[in-house]
Amino acid sequence: MDFYKNEPQTLLAVDCVILGFNGESLEILLVKRGIAPERNKWSLMGGFVHEDESPEKAASRVLKKLTNLEDLYMENCGIFGEPGREERRVVSIVYFALIDATQYRHILSEEYEAKWFPLDKHPKLIFDHEDMISTAKHTLRTKAALYPILFELLPEKFTIPQIASLYECVYNIDLDKRNFSRKLLSSGLLIKLNEKDKENSRKGAFFYRLNMDIYKEKIMSFLRYLPSWSVDES
Repeated sequence: MDFYKNEPQTLLAVDCVILGFNGESLEILLVKRGIAPERNKWSLMGGFVHEDESPEKAASRVLKKLTNLEDLYMENCGIFGEPGREERRVVSIVYFALIDATQYRHILSEEYEAKWFPLDKHPKLIFDHEDMISTAKHTLRTKAALYPILFELLPEKFTIPQIASLYECVYNIDLDKRNFSRKLLSSGLLIKLNEKDKENSRKGAFFYRLNMDIYKEKIMSFLRYLPSWSVDES
């Protein structure tokens, strides 16, 4: 231990960018910070990494504490450690998590005054949390172009209009709905259910579910469905 006694004492933390889809738009889950500095200001949910856990385990613990959910889709999307980002020297590893906001809206922890906000109209955040969100969005766009991870934001059964709306929100684009639907259905990724969504359309759109048996074979399919876009776009 003598070898380390003159080294700087840096705290390691995790912050979680929790994204949800309400059927029409993307949302982000924020909390009121309960400690100084910046007490009672809006923040991402985070915490320090304990000595007996990895950063990923710490992020899972933080998510469960806030949402009471386990085994969420979660991915590392960056490290933030600029000197002066907090009063003490803190390096934070950022994870983004994907949640079906409609299904889990009611089980949020009241202890942290957690609240869903529109992703593009949320309140001002503390420290460098705005930059963390930008990094998470960039990573999500890049990953979702290669893998169908956006289905994590949808309920178990969903409609084609819901999928199209989700992709338009994530990429800030206007899809050719008919062409998108035709290509998506031809991919074999979806299984049509004998049930319609009567709440959101007069005729009722059929529900589908993801074909888990073959989606890995079609994992690159989504690249063909998206118009040109740049991962650098906001």
